[in-house]
Amino acid sequence: MSSGALTLNMSIHWQLLRYTIVGLSSNVALYAGYLLATSLGMGHKAAMTLLYATGILVTFLFNRHWTFRDRGNTQSAFIRYIVIYGLGYLVNFAGLYLFVDQIGYSHQIVQGILILFVAILLFLLQRFWVFGSQQKTAPDCGG
Repeated sequence: MSSGALTLNMSIHWQLLRYTIVGLSSNVALYAGYLLATSLGMGHKAAMTLLYATGILVTFLFNRHWTFRDRGNTQSAFIRYIVIYGLGYLVNFAGLYLFVDQIGYSHQIVQGILILFVAILLFLLQRFWVFGSQQKTAPDCGG
């Protein structure tokens, strides 16, 4: 394995670790908010929508500055970020509609599974499209 490939591989590992930390901490807080909102009578799709929008704003800041250390244009990165989170939202909404409303599974379990599925999709899209300009700069191998 070449030195460049090894450095790129290390960079991906550190990004994935930081993305996981941001994702786990934000999703635990957002899922708790989801459970609270639905327990107070808010519908499951409305609660998901509200917390999803909140999550977009918070995680953009952490992922841009800490996870991917992006130095590109903030406005264009944020637009791409909103686009991919729009896609993630549609996948999440469709999953709730299909598995909860149509099939009848528990919304708590379905939402928990969808969080994981959408997180993987969003990491890949952030890594290779939203914050892709960072990949052309010096590799990041830690802290």
